[in-house]
Amino acid sequence: MLVECAQLVESKTDQAVKLLVKFKDSVSKNDDPVEQFGFYFAEGLCIRVIVVELDTDRVYTGAWLGTYFGFIAGRYPSQDSPFSPAESLKPRIGLVGDEHFDQSFMQPSLEKFPQEELHQTTMEESMGTTLVSNVCVDIRGRIADKRTTGGWKAAPFIIAYASSLIFDLTSWPIEADIFFLSVFPVNEVAERLAFYAIAVNMVAYLVFQMHQSLPDAATHVTDWIGAAFVLTLFGAFCADAYLGRFKTIVIFSCIYTVGMVLLTLSASIDSLRPPQCKVRPCPQATGGQTWFLYGALALIALGTGGIKPCVSTFGADQFDEADKKEVPKKYAFFNWFFLAINMGALFGITVFVYIQDNKGWAWGFGLPTGAMVFSIVILVAGIRFYRFQEPMGSPFTRFVQVMWASVRNHLHGVQVGHQTELYEVKTNESDIKGAQNFLDKAAVVTDPEADTRNRWRLCTITQVEEFKSFLRILPVWASTIALSISFAQLSTFFISQANIMDRKLGSNFTIPAGSVPIFSVINALILVPIYEKVIVPILRKRTGHSRGITSLQRIGAGLFISIFAVASAALVEKKRRHSPNPSDMSVFWLFPQFFLIGSAEVFSYVGQLEFFYDEATDGTRSISSAMFLSEIGIGSWLSTAIVKIIERATGGEEKGWLRNNLNLSKLDYFYWVLTSINAVNLAVYVWIAVLYKGRGGAVGSVRSESVFEMGDGVLLEKEDDKGEKF
Repeated sequence: MLVECAQLVESKTDQAVKLLVKFKDSVSKNDDPVEQFGFYFAEGLCIRVIVVELDTDRVYTGAWLGTYFGFIAGRYPSQDSPFSPAESLKPRIGLVGDEHFDQSFMQPSLEKFPQEELHQTTMEESMGTTLVSNVCVDIRGRIADKRTTGGWKAAPFIIAYASSLIFDLTSWPIEADIFFLSVFPVNEVAERLAFYAIAVNMVAYLVFQMHQSLPDAATHVTDWIGAAFVLTLFGAFCADAYLGRFKTIVIFSCIYTVGMVLLTLSASIDSLRPPQCKVRPCPQATGGQTWFLYGALALIALGTGGIKPCVSTFGADQFDEADKKEVPKKYAFFNWFFLAINMGALFGITVFVYIQDNKGWAWGFGLPTGAMVFSIVILVAGIRFYRFQEPMGSPFTRFVQVMWASVRNHLHGVQVGHQTELYEVKTNESDIKGAQNFLDKAAVVTDPEADTRNRWRLCTITQVEEFKSFLRILPVWASTIALSISFAQLSTFFISQANIMDRKLGSNFTIPAGSVPIFSVINALILVPIYEKVIVPILRKRTGHSRGITSLQRIGAGLFISIFAVASAALVEKKRRHSPNPSDMSVFWLFPQFFLIGSAEVFSYVGQLEFFYDEATDGTRSISSAMFLSEIGIGSWLSTAIVKIIERATGGEEKGWLRNNLNLSKLDYFYWVLTSINAVNLAVYVWIAVLYKGRGGAVGSVRSESVFEMGDGVLLEKEDDKGEKF
């Protein structure tokens, strides 16, 4: 019977109905529980066919016997609800035999079935539903199916690095491996390739092609990098509020590409650059030449701002947080994503920097432009495998509404007491952990007769708690900005040091100065797989934590390492400056500072990815991802400010610590200042991290809800951990 019904899943509705009637007649003559159970199984499959036939906007791709519990455990409308085919396809997690099952469209009587035969298990612990439990949809707007979307079917298009295949091969479906092998490299690799190909050598381009001074070029580059990463807040806003993450990535990738084309033109056309000279002072670039270059860099910065906050969160969206099998893969994804960034950086600072130095700037900028175009094509090619989160409105608007309603009610004398009724809409996804009296005033119902839909007067608890979650991460965010000041030196003064050192490798090859950060990149490429496959299992056994250590501990480890990274830079620079012939000192003396700064980045970057994604709500994940990326931008701007302050405080370009000629400068003093800042910052961070109680670590449980009907929402009474109302 079951096989016959399963074969008709793809058939016409009338055949399914006839089969259902046939089964019903036969089972009514037999009281055997097993046969009755089989009938309800067949009935579930047949009704699934009927529902799909009624929903003409959906294309059904087939049903499997393994999705039985997903078909009948609450996926049909209850008797007292109007029938909606689209609604009937939405999954609701419930126990087989509980009210979700008993109130289903079929209304079976499970209580007469032996429990040892039903095992009363959840869908996920049984053969399980194949649809995601969150709000992700596929390209056609249907609830995403795990068999055909997301996971490692989609992730390779996003992270694009072959090590993922090697180290996680056993957990990938076969078709994912095939597609993975065909899509190297893609968007994130290409974007980082282009960005690093520009960033690490832009100081040299501004000095030798645009004839700017070294301090000015360094500050202009850090300003540009700062703008690129601060603009991630704008990109995240567009994604969360209006466009969704995928559309944002594609649109801003196109903007990025236009900027790359203009930059290539600037390096190709002689009239867009000042004439070359061998003896300084050289003629300065004209206003038109400068603004054309800055316009190209501005478009690249804007494109970066749209791409960066969305790629990591879009990749994480491909994994269902309610699926125990997919959750570990999501955290592995963050490591491989970081690996993809470094793979792009590896190509950018080696192959393309070499091309810039030896084949010309036009080729050095033009080839990354082509790679970026190719990446957009490949990213779009994987569209049918993706899971999409629909935009949920502007989080900033919701935050302002909470503040406005809180202040308004506070000025009207509203108090939040033990038995104060708070407003909430009817939803199963609400009431995030945590409570603070002042902001709770935004959810206090002052007039039961008033319009509850005006969010400027009355906010939901979910809206209030979303704002609180955002506020809680701000101290952690602020206490990690100092690390980005150190990272800013990677593309400025670290490169300037390498530029005046002996970079010969053998007798015939000279390492381009812009390629020296490869020391940092190679460290990351080696350390990430080792951390994921060796260190995490060891730490997991010792700590019992699923990821070995918490994301906050991982960030703290990065901050700790950064102190030694900058201190080693100071010691090496002191030795170089006091050596008899500084130019003969090997560039490999810079290896410790690059190695350590790379190690700090491995811990802090991935830790921040995990932390900001976990602590964010569904509607603020792009914004939260942009928060930590904006640290890089703010750190770059602070680096510029510190350079300017030190330059003026120590005597300017003629006598100061930072001059055009590093042999006459005291760059090691500047590094010691940064070391002190990092040490103080670490102490502040540890204090904040110890006190931090986030969504996963908040004291107490999510409040139980006593529900009272009121308009389009409900009133909630607070309960403590023991279930006592207060």
